Parts: sequence; C-alpha cells; structure tokens
Amino acid sequence: MEKLWSPWRSQYIDSFKHKDEEDQCVFCEMVNESPEELSNLIVDKGLLTFTVLNLFPYNNGHLMIVPYRHTSAFISLTDDENLEIMHKMRLAYNALKETLHPEGFNMGLNLGKGAGAGIHEHIHFHIVPRWNGDTNFMPVLGEVKVISQDLIETKKKLLEAYKNLKSQ
Repeated sequence: MEKLWSPWRSQYIDSFKHKDEEDQCVFCEMVNESPEELSNLIVDKGLLTFTVLNLFPYNNGHLMIVPYRHTSAFISLTDDENLEIMHKMRLAYNALKETLHPEGFNMGLNLGKGAGAGIHEHIHFHIVPRWNGDTNFMPVLGEVKVISQDLIETKKKLLEAYKNLKSQ
C-alpha cells in the first residue's frame, strides 16, 4: 500500500492545541453570520445546521455541515439534526456537482481528536469534491497544498447554485 503524507494538516491541527479553553468555539462564533455577507465562508443556513467552506480545505469546494448546537457527541444528535444534516449533505453534493463538476466525493466526519478532527469539540460533517489526479507532488515534497480557486469566488458560485437548487 502506498502512503500519502499530508504534513500541511499538522499545522492546522496544531493551531488548535494552544487555544485557551475560555475562547469561543470557532463554529459557535459563526452561528449569527449570514451567507449573504462575503466576509465569511457560510454558504447556507438551515433551522438546525449551517454549511460553511473549510478555511483549510483538502480541495476546492471542501464544505462542512455544522449543527448550531455545540456538541462533540455523535450519539447526542437528535433525529431532526440528523435528518437536516443528510438533507444539507445532499444539497451540498448537488451544488458542488453544478459548480465544480467533481469526478467523486469524500463524505463523512472525523469523530474525536484521535480520528483527526481539527475542531473536535463541535461535531461537523465534511463533503470534499475530488478529481482524478487531484493529489500531486506538491503536498508530498513541498509541504504545500495547492487550492486553485479563491474561497470567496467559490462561495459566490455556490451561493448561486444553492439559490437555483432551492428554487426548484
């Protein structure tokens, strides 16, 4: 089996290790932000969850679906939260297909620090668009991940796609 090294993820995960416990959760800080404002990365809001572009993405269009309620326990999610999370994953999938035309997806969650969750205190679900050949020598040799599209430009495209999908 070949191994793919991703040292750029260590910087991201390490950035949370020294965080003061009294600091506000990064996801909880987003709860009152609006998708219409281009000063944040939120692309959609539901009754129980919101969808946000990942500031440290694996790939262009890497989205996260986050419940408003602060919890790290998967089993604490209510049936309504679970249903909305799946609905929002499907909406994100369709919006990403429409805007970025990926050839595949990684979808799921990293549950707990040991599983690689950078923000383990607040559960969140990932949807990462993938393309054949999207992993190259840059992360392995240069310790750099190349994201070829600006996050705000991606957000603008996704906002339009979400608007179109919701009007159908």
